[in-house]
Amino acid sequence: MNHIALQCQQLQVHIHQQKILHDLNLNIRQGRWTCVVGPNGCGKSTLLKALSGLIDYKGQVLMADLSLSQWHSKNLAQHRAWLGQDESSNDDLTVYDVVMLGRLPHQSWLQGANPKDHQHVSDALKKMHAWDWRERPLGQLSGGERQRVLLARVWASDASVFLMDEPISNLDVPHQADWISSVQDVVKHGATVVSVLHDLTLSLLADEVVVMQNGIIVHHGSSQDTVTHQAMTGVFDGRIQIVSHNGQTLALIKNAIQR
Repeated sequence: MNHIALQCQQLQVHIHQQKILHDLNLNIRQGRWTCVVGPNGCGKSTLLKALSGLIDYKGQVLMADLSLSQWHSKNLAQHRAWLGQDESSNDDLTVYDVVMLGRLPHQSWLQGANPKDHQHVSDALKKMHAWDWRERPLGQLSGGERQRVLLARVWASDASVFLMDEPISNLDVPHQADWISSVQDVVKHGATVVSVLHDLTLSLLADEVVVMQNGIIVHHGSSQDTVTHQAMTGVFDGRIQIVSHNGQTLALIKNAIQR
């Protein structure tokens, strides 16, 4: 049985005096890929930010059975990696240096990067097919290329928990496949990945799915469970249908207009 890598208890988040998350309880198992789905504005990104400790919240968020407040900031940065939507970075930095930022929590103030750090950076750049740009400034890259570099920065961190909000934005289909392969690889080696995806078919490749609506968790279960599929269909007002085709589970737009 998988241990619990990340959990929240009675989690509430208020933004501008508006309650966004309503007393959420959630257990994320170690060594699993969990995807959070739901309509726009349901609280997916807010949940991920709260689990990362990036915004104020009420209730408890625990990682490896310790409240986030009990973690030393450097240790937390070593074990938890975050990638948000529209992440910014210094456009004048080279691609290599941007990815090396993912190794900063593992470095001492005095020693700087060591051979292990350089190996992690090289591996991450090659994993995202970005090695050939390593000497180029980040600002010279396209949106999709930039996203691949930011993903490489996350993978270089060698964290045990990865939280990613729309990580495949701007990526073409082959590089979406690279990201999925990378997720499956780190999970196979014991890491935990929590992602927010708008592509519902891709979300069904995850091990587990958290379905949200109006700031609450409607359902949390296996991506292959029919109850999970029913919950997903419900929060999208029956406008999608989930079907199996050639051994793959697909989320399709229902009654799409043919032109």
